[in-house]
Formats: sequence, C-alpha cells, structure tokens
Amino acid sequence: MKHGTAEYAEIAERHTILRCQVGSGVHGTAIAGTDDRDEMGICVEPARYVVGLRKFEQYVFRTQPEGVRSGPGDLDLTVYGLRKWMALALGGNPTVLLPLFVPDDEIVVTTGLGQALREEVPEFVLSRLTGHHFLGYLRSQRDRLVYPERGKATNRPELIDVYGFDVKFAGHMVRLGLQGVELLETGKITLPMPEPWRTWIVDLRQGRHSKDEALAVADDMEARLTRLIETSHLPPRPDAERADRWLVDAYSAVWAGDSAS
Repeated sequence: MKHGTAEYAEIAERHTILRCQVGSGVHGTAIAGTDDRDEMGICVEPARYVVGLRKFEQYVFRTQPEGVRSGPGDLDLTVYGLRKWMALALGGNPTVLLPLFVPDDEIVVTTGLGQALREEVPEFVLSRLTGHHFLGYLRSQRDRLVYPERGKATNRPELIDVYGFDVKFAGHMVRLGLQGVELLETGKITLPMPEPWRTWIVDLRQGRHSKDEALAVADDMEARLTRLIETSHLPPRPDAERADRWLVDAYSAVWAGDSAS
C-alpha cells in the first residue's frame, strides 16, 4: 500500500498529536456487530519530510488488505501530516473536521498541541465554504442511491437484497445533511448525534424507514444548506493567513524540541 509503508508507520507512531474515532461509533449510529472502526490521526512530520526531499502526507492502515471491504471489528486508520490535514480542513472536508468536535472519551491519543488544535483551529478554519462541501457530499450520495445505472452505485448488495436499497449509505446521506445544517447554524457538530435523529438514522439502517423517507429528509437538508450557505453567521471563507501562522508556530515549536527531525 502506497501510504502504508513501515517508514510512514514509524512517523505516525512517533509524531501523532491527535488521534480519535471518526466513524459511525462516534456519531452514535453504529449497528452492533456490523460496523468497522474508523479512526483519524494528525501528526507533525519531521522537518526533513517538509523542507527536505522526502515527503509525507498521510499514513494508512487497514486490518483488511487493499481492495477488501472492512467488516465488523476491523480498523481503518488514516494519520495525516499536519499540513495536509489543515489544507483539507480549510477546504471544508466534512470528515476531516470531526476531530475538532469528538468528545474526550473518543480520543485515542492527544498531546498539548493536539488539544490546542481542537481549541484554537475552529476559530479560523470553519466557514460557509464548509457548507458547500456538505452539500456536495449529500448530493453525490443521493445520486448514487437514485441513479445506480450511472455507474456509481453503492457497494453493499447484501443490504440491497434485504431492504431494497443500501440503508447504510442512506444513513450517511441523512447524517451529512443534518450535521452540515448544524455546523452552519451553530458553528459546531454535536457528537454523538443528538436525538431524535440519532435513533432515526439507526432505525433507517435497520430498514424501519423507506428510501423515499430518507430522500425526503435529504431534500429538506439540501434546501436548508443552500439557504445557510448565504445566511450563516460563519465567515464566507476560512482565514488562511491565521492558519498559516498557526502551522509555522506549531512546526517550529515541535522541531525545536525534536532532535530526530
């Protein structure tokens, strides 16, 4: 695996400042005995991987080999270099933002810098731009549910056989819409998801709501997101200058105290 080398594993192991769960378990929508565990980490890569000829963007570990879908009890871990993570967060990537909001009991590893990231970075990284990405992901997932003939169908035929549609995929669609709306309205994402929607998505994943019901919720969330992208109290774009200063300070502080850099 390109990003799963022993060299990258060693960097991730030694230099991680924050690691936490980001999958359905942290959202509170997992179904016992069916879900794998997704974790995300952030590391401050050594100086030679930033200013030298070597390069580190992310380390990826999967219990299953590449090309094999993860199952119950499997771990999918991605550890981003801090620069790569910050670039994705500034771009509004919904999943990458989750470490800013996970509760303390879902944190696997943290350092002083990792805690500072959670406390300080939301001030300059969150913006209405994030709403565009939530909206884009929601539309993409809805289209894969509605138009499988276009070649981008979901990949869980066993769920389609039982329920007539991919209920896990539909749950992700609804969750993205709800969390995007919450973020643009409040500046945060509540984890695990608050009721009644947490139970609603769990029920959806067990076939207690129809595809049409899920699509109706998605349509409502799409309309709300579209309005909030124009009206939210969040700034139109993130503050890239503040992010740049924060990165320089963080790397400088870590490298000054790391003789192995």
